[in-house]
Amino acid sequence: MRLLLIRHGQTVANLDYLLDTAFPGTDLTELGERQAAALPAALADEDITAVYASPLTRTRRTAAPLAAARGLEVLVRDGLREAAAGDLEMLPGDSGEGLRYLHTLLAWMNGDTRLRLPGGESGEEALARYDAVVAEAAASGAGTVAMVSHGAVIRLWTAVRAVNIDETFAASHGLENTGVVVLEGSPSDGWKALSWAGALVETAGPATEPGPAGRRLDEQLPGEPGRA
Repeated sequence: MRLLLIRHGQTVANLDYLLDTAFPGTDLTELGERQAAALPAALADEDITAVYASPLTRTRRTAAPLAAARGLEVLVRDGLREAAAGDLEMLPGDSGEGLRYLHTLLAWMNGDTRLRLPGGESGEEALARYDAVVAEAAASGAGTVAMVSHGAVIRLWTAVRAVNIDETFAASHGLENTGVVVLEGSPSDGWKALSWAGALVETAGPATEPGPAGRRLDEQLPGEPGRA
């Protein structure tokens, strides 16, 4: 199966670098709406036969133009939502407490998936729910599937599940709004990332999107991961 993991369009919370992970979440900005409208043309060469989205407003609205262009319905699945910030919800991602979110994601990518965000979920839980949606899509027999999701959880899942992406790559490469990670494989055989935000994985350079989910995770992260 060919899997397109797409980050949602720009939101108001992105502009202020806020950890916006709870339902229903902030809406798209005017730029975010234009980014969503541009997806069908940007992905015109992809033979997409299923479109999934998390239940948050921004992902459903980002997915809608793509699904409409292909004559598909958006399949909403809770498993595709962002890694829940819990007690850190709506804090600035670059603040002292907000950085704890990024520290924890790095720990999950490094294998400490039992670590839990304060008031939120563990890495094991986040990966399991995402795995379930990917497995559902694979079982459907679809050849190419688009999943509109969120920056941090896309990078987490890709770092852990793709054989050619590790935590260093995922941490040092941002994913801007409506950026796409393309993978091929299956739940049984594993996954290989082919491209990251339009660049082949072997030559991909770091993106510059500064949001808490889109930014490079290795920037300005002093200290050790917080534990809860």
